[in-house]
Formats: sequence, C-alpha cells, structure tokens
Amino acid sequence: MNPSAPDEIVGYGSEAGIPEAEHVVKAARAAFGKWSLTPFEERACLLERAADILERRRFELSAVEVFEVGKPWNEADADIREAIDFCRFYAQQMRRLGPPKLTQQVPGEESYHHYWPRGVAFVIAPWNFPMAILCGMASAAVVTGNTVIMKPSEQSIICGAMLMQVFEEAGVPPGVLNFLSGRGSVIGVHLVDHKDVDLIAFTGSREVGLRIWQSAGVTRPGQRQLKHVICEMGGKNAMIVDADADLGEAIGYSIYSAFGYQGQKCSALSRLILLEENYDRVMERLIPAAASLRVGNPEEPGIMVGPVIDEAAYRRILDYIEIGKKEATLAYQAKEVPPHGYFIPPTIFTDVKPNMRIAREEIFGPVLSVLKVRDLDEALEVANGTYYALTRGLFSHSPDNIERVKAQLEAGNVYINRSCTGAIVGRHPFGGFKMSGGGTKAGGEDYLLQFLIPRVVTENTSRLGLVPEETPEYRDEFLWPKHQ
Repeated sequence: MNPSAPDEIVGYGSEAGIPEAEHVVKAARAAFGKWSLTPFEERACLLERAADILERRRFELSAVEVFEVGKPWNEADADIREAIDFCRFYAQQMRRLGPPKLTQQVPGEESYHHYWPRGVAFVIAPWNFPMAILCGMASAAVVTGNTVIMKPSEQSIICGAMLMQVFEEAGVPPGVLNFLSGRGSVIGVHLVDHKDVDLIAFTGSREVGLRIWQSAGVTRPGQRQLKHVICEMGGKNAMIVDADADLGEAIGYSIYSAFGYQGQKCSALSRLILLEENYDRVMERLIPAAASLRVGNPEEPGIMVGPVIDEAAYRRILDYIEIGKKEATLAYQAKEVPPHGYFIPPTIFTDVKPNMRIAREEIFGPVLSVLKVRDLDEALEVANGTYYALTRGLFSHSPDNIERVKAQLEAGNVYINRSCTGAIVGRHPFGGFKMSGGGTKAGGEDYLLQFLIPRVVTENTSRLGLVPEETPEYRDEFLWPKHQ
C-alpha cells in the first residue's frame, strides 16, 4: 500500500510459506557447486550489467519507491544510485580479492592464499532503503560465489521483485539468486534455523537482529558448518554542537539528519547535544528551521517530510511522542499535516535527560531530543552513553576539540561538520558496533571478506621427481580460475 494514501494499492506479491522456503533452499544448494566454480571475472561482469540496467531504469525505480515506501524524490533517487554504486564497487573489489596470492617467497615451497564462498546465503533486508541495502547485501553474496535467498521486507516487496527482474535481465543463472517474499515471522525464522543455510546477512532492528544472532549460534542436526552472521542494526545517533560552531551549518545539517525521510534511517539524528554556552542561540534558529519543512505527499516536488511506512510505525511513533510529552518539554511540533496517510509531524523535545526513554530508545521517526550539557566532557559522556554505536558527530571550529572527538566518540561512523546521514559507497564504509552491529562495513574494502572463507594451499616444490601428468594443462579450478 501507498503510505501517503493507504487505500491505494501499489502492487501485489505472493506470500511464501514453509514449502516454498524449502524449495528455494534446495534450488540454491543445487546451484552452488557450479556457481562457486564460476570465474570471479564472470561474476563481477554480472554485477556491472545489473548496474547498467539499474542506471537505465533509475527514474522508474525511483518512482516505485515514492509510491511504495513514501520516499521523497531526492531520497528515492539517492537509493537507486547507491544500489548502482554497490554493484560497481563490489565488482571491483572481487577483482582485487579473486586472484590467489603468494604468502611468502620461500625456496622449495609455494604457499598461496585464496578464498572460497561460504555456501547458501540468506539475505534479509529492510524497507527503508528497499533497493540499496537489498542490492548491496545480495550483490556481495553473489559476486563472492555464494548462492542467495533474497527476502525483502514485507513493506517493500514490489521494489524487491523489481531488483530480481534486474538481475534476471543481467543474466544471473537459475538458482543463484532466489527471490522469496513473505513474512519474516514465518519464512524468516524457518530459514535462519535451516541446516542448509550457511550465512545470514541481516539489516534491520536490534530486536530481530539479536534473535537471529542467538538462533544462528545453535547447530542443527545435519548442519555442515558454523553459520556466519552479518548483522547491521539500529542507532541512537547524537550530534554535539560546540560553543564555536558555525550555527548555520549546524542547524541545516541537523534538520536534514533528523527529519530527512521522516527520520526513518538507522543513521538519522535523534539526539542533539548542545553546550549551555550556545544553547539559547541554537534553539532560536532550530525551531524556525524545523517550521520551514514542507510535510506532505512525496509525489509533490519539494516535499522533505512524507509519511512513515505503515500504520504500526505510525502508532508506535505517536506513542513515543506521548511518552516525550510526559518526560520532557514539547518545544515544537508541526501543525499542518495531510489528513490522510501515515503522516507524523516533525517533533522536537527539550529538557531531555540522558536516562529518559526518548533519549535511549530508537524511535525511527521524525522525533528529535535536545539535551543541554555543561561542556565537551559531559557532551562526550552523554553521546557515548547508549547501547548503540552507529553514527555520531560534532560541529566545531576548534582543532583540539575536533581531534579529541575523533579519538573518543564511540561510533562506527563519526562525522565532523556535516550531516550524519548520506554515507557514500567506497567513500564512507558504513556500519556500527555495540548494539548497532557486528562491526562490518557495507561499501568498504573488507566487506566481501564476510562472505568468503580464507584458504591456504602449500606445496613442497623440492621433490626428487615428477610423474608426468596426463593433462598438463590442468589447473585447480578454485586456485587458478580458467580466465587467468
């Protein structure tokens, strides 16, 4: 359904059950042997063909995101461009990792280090970046030689199905990439526990991520190897505004970080930490800046704040706003929002203390908490005082304070004098630690290693004699791919 107009149907998708999930696992397992032996250059070229198709269909796919998940045009276009970037970047990285490498030059011995794919990968993606994150995880698994079960969120099935069309047009072989739509509580749970699933790549909530992490640690009867989990979860992200910060820069970036795509980004700003020295000056400009935001149907140009994803999210965020009214002071709330659809007004709370629920729990909506602190020491303590460690940052002109924050702020991505959202593939490898994830970095040079098993082959070359080979041109397919 269109979250801007819930009576409008965007499309229909099948709801798979356990029998369909079993069928998909068998298809992926059957295709693994041949795909794992496919030269990495062919796999990289597949991703580049997919990138070209995404580029050609960029505006069509952006439009689908506007309708299906309520993204404003600029956010939808950025999501498609990020999917394109993932395909091209991971193709380049596979070419770097693919060739076997001599470990050391030793007389009488050759030792080569290279990689094997892990097996069947189960990719579970969220709805907030319905093309980019799904494409990023799936393309990483495919290019490394794994076969993939690709499950989009229930709220973004149409986007997921269109990504499957893109890969089919690019020439992905049958069984290598398998689209499966359905409920996470049914097919998701079943496949996480499945003995023939070797790897799970998940992006989503902390609650679901922790359940996956726990379940994957249980060895099932008949299971071939330990499951590997790539878990990327949420954040309670903070931005510190120093006493000497450029307020125009700080306000503009903070407003965008907090309310862009309705705050429905794991990187979104949810805690603005102000030094008491400049608290009043910041607030004098923050409220009018928030009031300038246009709230409405993202089909219209210039809309920055659209609807939240569905009725469940709508009610949960409204509940948090009521909690905030009891805990803190409602400093601002937009007055005019469309009467139909799941629209939440941009909301700002002041007099927020670090132990309050709205300062600790991920809300995943357009709600910003403002906290006042004495100095930078307290600011760092407050910023680091949550279970999450995804994005955090600082606005400051002080070189000393900037260097201190770089060293002490606990986050996977630390941003100085810029937005804490909008990571670019390759330039800003993205991912957190603590309860934000396992420390992996999507769009980074080491991300593909999560999908691979390292292997070393050592040969004593100081033999006294050789038996002539019947096929002297033979090479181990894993160690020396044919295209080399």
